Amino acid sequence: MTAPHVPAPSELTTLRQRYRLERERRVRPDGAAQYHDAEAEFGYYAADPYTAEPTERGPLHDTVGVTVIGGGFGGILAGARLRQQGVERVRIVEKGGDFGGTWYWNRYPGVHCDVESHVYLPMLDETGYVPEWKYAPGDEIRRHAVRIANTFGLYADALFSTGVTALTWDEASEMWLVATDRGDAFRTAYVVNATGTLTDPKLPGIPGIEDFKGHTFHTSRWDYAYTGGSPEGGMTGLADKRVGVVGTGATGVQAIPMLAEDAAHLYVFQRTPSTVDRRDNRRTTAGDVGADHKGWARERRENFLRIVSGEAVEEDLVADRWTASAGLLEKLLPSFRRGGDPKAFEAAYEVADAAKMNELRARVEQTVTDPGTGEKLKPWYRYACKRPTFSDLYYPAFNRDNVTLVDTADTHGIERVTAHGVTTGGTTYELDCLVFATGFNVGTSGILSGRLPVHGRGGVQLLDRWARLGRRTLHGFTSNGFPNLIQMGPLQNASSVNFTHVLDEQAVHAAALVAAAEAEGALIEPSPEAEDAWIAALAEDAPDHEWFHAECTPGYYNREGRGRPNGPNSYPHGAVAFHRLLRNWRDTSMHEALRPRTAAPDPSGTH
Repeated sequence: MTAPHVPAPSELTTLRQRYRLERERRVRPDGAAQYHDAEAEFGYYAADPYTAEPTERGPLHDTVGVTVIGGGFGGILAGARLRQQGVERVRIVEKGGDFGGTWYWNRYPGVHCDVESHVYLPMLDETGYVPEWKYAPGDEIRRHAVRIANTFGLYADALFSTGVTALTWDEASEMWLVATDRGDAFRTAYVVNATGTLTDPKLPGIPGIEDFKGHTFHTSRWDYAYTGGSPEGGMTGLADKRVGVVGTGATGVQAIPMLAEDAAHLYVFQRTPSTVDRRDNRRTTAGDVGADHKGWARERRENFLRIVSGEAVEEDLVADRWTASAGLLEKLLPSFRRGGDPKAFEAAYEVADAAKMNELRARVEQTVTDPGTGEKLKPWYRYACKRPTFSDLYYPAFNRDNVTLVDTADTHGIERVTAHGVTTGGTTYELDCLVFATGFNVGTSGILSGRLPVHGRGGVQLLDRWARLGRRTLHGFTSNGFPNLIQMGPLQNASSVNFTHVLDEQAVHAAALVAAAEAEGALIEPSPEAEDAWIAALAEDAPDHEWFHAECTPGYYNREGRGRPNGPNSYPHGAVAFHRLLRNWRDTSMHEALRPRTAAPDPSGTH
């Protein structure tokens, strides 16, 4: 590939104008309201296509030490770290039929992780596993989730095909009452909420979507009974089918090349093209990744986290497109602290950003043979406006005679779905099958969505309290008035492109809180003053990224073009510094989150 053209300062004005024009072509007045939850009439959402029938069992009315809500990597890691702290009865409640979370549900063709598997897959040191691929396919990831669960005995008390419907604090016993959609009503000393950020599929609210007479499904509920084949391809059921795909983000970029191979004709409906960088996936050996000594995986993932958090390292162990472009993640994560003149930094940052985007647009030109199609696939926005994607198969798919790219930017998306196809730009494309690669309601699952009500002291509802006072936590984990409730996730915490690393650090912290409370016979509940101090710490150095996201093309990063306001939402100094802060706090100030119990301990015990 030729070296990217680096724009001179005079050229940046023209580039900014182009970015602004392309943004305005795509902004919609309905913002995030353009998407709907996957409603019941799309029956594939309610059903679990991977577990034929839930295991028959009666309702449970027992008592357990810790209940973990969610069986994805967050819940599995919480269970494993609790086991390491000596907790015996850990009950994981999971809506799916097995462990895996997003990797249980997402089995679409071509599904892989876009973060290197040797840093993405947690507990490799503890399980002795070395991934087979640099970027693992979904099945390898799901098998590793099961491996961790087996290693730490998490199946013993797990409840699958079960959703938690309510959490209620019982003051007399100082325990949580857990209700589920299968009639369970049991008690638990602690609750760890690990429902994840990518669990609730969303669908575009396109007029007429309910009228389509062909076959349809969301990528997170892939219907192999209709398509045939597997995540590796071979979808013989599509050999005579006209297939449409809505969505060209991280999922679409992986699924579209597979559909192009197997469908009679594929129509790709695109509003905004993704950036698609090289992947260079390959099989790996233990020697390739230095898996020849104890702690190799921890060293590798810490190295990756430091690089993508803007810290200097002596050697880049992963050496992929994430680490090569790490400096451009400054606006994606509030994790880079820069000294010197802010204006000089922003000027240099914009030049580097433009050089990278020129490189990515040049990649389109060098790969896609039809100039008109290539122009539509070029991304015109700043690098951190949308999640980067990586594929060596995506652009070549558009060189096939059976693939048509339908750009919908000028109509701000698809205009209408009819009984037999999709209408946009005055043309109707007749389809037999319509696939929605439209992603998830990011960060709004479980408790934060309001579908899992939590009533704490005095019957106060958590979201009602936050509506009055603002979201209030200590370190993102615990809240006053809601004892022994520990939340995992990105809220008032620190995040990274390698979210499983963050989840593991959170799991270690959650398990340490439980162990400390048990050792002292205490409840986990921070004071209002501790919450105040944490909110102030988040706000004090919060980076000014609001202007950047307001200028971005619409997507879930900026609430579909409405912007992402500055505020005390994330730890401003990055994940590396945050993990260091948590370790120091556990060593010196754990008592800040503990208060004496008044009820007698439950005889069932936690340990």
